[in-house]
Amino acid sequence: MLDTVQQFFQRVLAPAHDHHDAVTPQLAVAALLSEVLRADYEVDPQELATLREMLIRQFSLSGEQADALIAEAEEQVEHAVDHFQYVSLLNERFSYAQRVELVAAMWRLAYADNELAALEEHRIRRLADLLYVSHSDFIRTKLAVLEARG
Repeated sequence: MLDTVQQFFQRVLAPAHDHHDAVTPQLAVAALLSEVLRADYEVDPQELATLREMLIRQFSLSGEQADALIAEAEEQVEHAVDHFQYVSLLNERFSYAQRVELVAAMWRLAYADNELAALEEHRIRRLADLLYVSHSDFIRTKLAVLEARG
């Protein structure tokens, strides 16, 4: 607990010119998707492969760039106190339709291993709320992903 408080103050008091921790929209998306990936405390190889493919397609990355982005996102998420820095950036820069598509991507990632853990659904719901995605769009994207899966 004390370590978490110390880490928080170190980040807040860190010099403004430290660009290592600068959050970009790509990193924010990767971080939120990593949160879904980690939600059930099991990282399935199929889920990880799906995350990699999503990032390659979404941001026109090479495989190596996607792997680096995933590694950076995992490191960020591991040390993050909350999701504010990620969702606030995406709420600022993404349209509502883009945020809804991000929630759909979360569902595709959660179902990549052919099962949905209650913890994954809970995490997606929480992130959708933080992204100001309506409950009806939250449900609609889930049903659309299930229908697309057959």
